[in-house]
Amino acid sequence: MAESSDLDKASCFMDPLKGVLLAYIMPESCYDEFFLNFNFLDVPCLKIVLSKGLGIGIILGSVLVKMPQIIKLMGAKSAEGLNFSSVVLELLAITGTMSYSIAKSFPFSAWGEALFLMLQTVIIGFLIQHYGQRTFQGLLFVVLYFGLLVILLSPLTPLSVVTMMQAFNMPAIVISRLMQAATNFWNGHTGQLSAVSSFLLFAGALARIFTSLQETGDSLMALTYVISSACNGIIAFQVVYYWNSSPELKKKKKKKKSE
Repeated sequence: MAESSDLDKASCFMDPLKGVLLAYIMPESCYDEFFLNFNFLDVPCLKIVLSKGLGIGIILGSVLVKMPQIIKLMGAKSAEGLNFSSVVLELLAITGTMSYSIAKSFPFSAWGEALFLMLQTVIIGFLIQHYGQRTFQGLLFVVLYFGLLVILLSPLTPLSVVTMMQAFNMPAIVISRLMQAATNFWNGHTGQLSAVSSFLLFAGALARIFTSLQETGDSLMALTYVISSACNGIIAFQVVYYWNSSPELKKKKKKKKSE
C-alpha cells in the first residue's frame, strides 16, 4: 500500500512536468528514454534537449539583450559612436530571419529571439535619430518599418521574396558590423555602444549555429549565424580593445594637444 501511495505521488508530480517537457524540451520518445528507461546518455536525445534548452535560453536572454544599450543611450541622452545605417541594416537582417522562419514554419525556439531583437533595434534606431535632433525622421522610420513588416508577413509576399531576404542577410550583417567597426576605429572609442549587449549578441549568435542546425537543418540559417558570430566577434573585440577609451578622454587629449 505504501509503495502504491508513493507511486501515485510520483505520478501526480510527473504528469504536469511531462506536459511541459513534451511541449517545450523533448519529444515523447526522449521522455521515455530518460524517465522510463533511465538512459540519460542517449546522444540523439541529449542533442535535442541541449538545442531546445539553448534556444529557450537565447529567447529569454534576447528579451533584455539590448536593454543595456537602450538604457545607456537614454542615460547619456546621446547616441555618439552609433552608426544609424548599421542599425538599419542589422534590423533588415533580423527581419529577414524572422520572416523566413515564419514562412518556413520553423519552431519558435529556433528563431524567437529575432522578435525581441527586432523590437529593441527599432527603439535604438529611433533613439539615434531622436538624440541627433531628428525626432520626426525617427518617427517616420518606425512607421515605415512596421508597414514593411506587415507586408512581409502577409500572404501577399511570396516565399521566394522572403528567401531572397534571408540570403541578403549575410551581406547585410557583414556590411552592418563593418560600418560600426569602422565608426569605432575612426572615433578611437566605442562611444555609447554597450559592452554587455555586444558580448551577449556575440554569445547568442555562436549558440544559434548549433540550434539552427539541430532544429531546422537549414544550411542557409546556419551560415547566417556563422557570419553573424564572426562579425559580432569583431565588435566585441573592439569593445575590449577600446575599454579605457571614451569620447570624454578623446576630447581632453585634443585640448591638451591644442594647448
